[in-house]
Amino acid sequence: MAIFGAKQVLWRSFTTVASHPLRVCIVGSGPAGFYTAEKILKRHQGSQVDIIDRLPIPYGLVRSGVAPDHPETKNVINQFSRVAQSGRCSFLGNIALGSSISLVELRELYHVVVLAYGAESDRVLGIPGEDLKGIHSAREFVWWYNGHPDGRNLDPDLKSTDTAVILGQGNVALDVARILLRRTSELAATDIASHALTALEQSSIRKVYLVGRRGPVQAACTAKELREVLGIKDLYIHIKEADLKITPADEEEMKSSRIHKRIYELLSKAATAGPSQPSSGQRELHFVFFRQPDRFLESYDKKGYVSGVHLEKTALKGVGSGKQIAIGTGQFEDLSCGIALKSIGYKSVPVDGLPFDNQKGVVPNVKGRVLSDNSGDPTSIENGLYVCGWLKRGPTGIIGTNLYCAEETVASVSEDVEQGVLGPATNSPKPGREGLLQILEDRKVRVVPFSGWERIDKEEKRLGSSRNKPREKMTTWEELLKAASE
Repeated sequence: MAIFGAKQVLWRSFTTVASHPLRVCIVGSGPAGFYTAEKILKRHQGSQVDIIDRLPIPYGLVRSGVAPDHPETKNVINQFSRVAQSGRCSFLGNIALGSSISLVELRELYHVVVLAYGAESDRVLGIPGEDLKGIHSAREFVWWYNGHPDGRNLDPDLKSTDTAVILGQGNVALDVARILLRRTSELAATDIASHALTALEQSSIRKVYLVGRRGPVQAACTAKELREVLGIKDLYIHIKEADLKITPADEEEMKSSRIHKRIYELLSKAATAGPSQPSSGQRELHFVFFRQPDRFLESYDKKGYVSGVHLEKTALKGVGSGKQIAIGTGQFEDLSCGIALKSIGYKSVPVDGLPFDNQKGVVPNVKGRVLSDNSGDPTSIENGLYVCGWLKRGPTGIIGTNLYCAEETVASVSEDVEQGVLGPATNSPKPGREGLLQILEDRKVRVVPFSGWERIDKEEKRLGSSRNKPREKMTTWEELLKAASE
């Protein structure tokens, strides 16, 4: 059946709520989506919340973004599962906004639509050679090793070179470096995708360079992530002594930021703690500061493939309020590599009918209320349309940041309901879930309800148990849809 019995599974909840409930649709089932659902259910008794996602599996970046060797970070899934299993909330997967259903249609079906679908694209550097083979975004690489169905076919070449360059020094960059350098015997006990584990077992990568525009004081990672990569067994760490020299402006930054001070201390200690040279065959991690990519270099031997990065040396310039930015010095050097990974930021993508600020990569909003244009005029509100998470504030923060982001958006929803701007009192009842499922059935869209995800979950855990893993992720759309329906 086209919707896996979703209408029958979900009908029971219709009879348990008020005859004209507040009907809410949340697009995106990552942390922003689930935190929003949880708070709406608490604030609005009798409300009915549907969380839709283009994937047949929930949890967004908790599943496809959190590194496989960070299982404790994924424990929040237990909280989100309880939300999905509550009588007034439903997860509906395999629904693509824009193709399965339009934003205009969702707004007609629901009193409230909250967009929380995150950032599924990447910022670009806009420099020569960026389209050479062997250059990938960190997001693509993370999706690949985490078993995201859209990352299954990435197939990065880890055999033909011993050197990888990662552009960026944030948490995602450190995750990628750690996965490339950590012993595969340790990764084998995680939920890493089996195709990625096989590739890493056969990898020739022995040197990883983490390149940042600014200095060690300004490194964008957290102390926890940095400690973890520095703690990899039998890893040679290299940081140029000159890069650790600090200026009075750096001192001021560290005074005002305990995190920056701790990052600098960890890097300084790592630079002096180990031997001055790597031992034979030892894996190496090089932190390269004060460098920005100018262009990618093409291999002479393999036409169309990357062979290195042409880097410009930078210097820091104060721009007021204790901030320093990197500016080019006109001095250049080359860094050879056979694979380059760009960890320079995720990017949200717009959908038809949605105001979007292309420069900032966010939906224009005031406290989660979507604005009609980019003017910032708080009076030009799109009634009933809200935003949360990375789509609201940009790709920043940790999982918990979305909790506060959701609180603000839900406060705006509640205020608008209380003031009669939207909700059942403003017009005739909205069809909500029943209307959505009917449209999707007419279009032969295969909806995967939460019970379908539970079948996937059960099968992944069964497959993993035989290999001493917490789960063996299914990594293709076909596998996921088949398991959901069995």
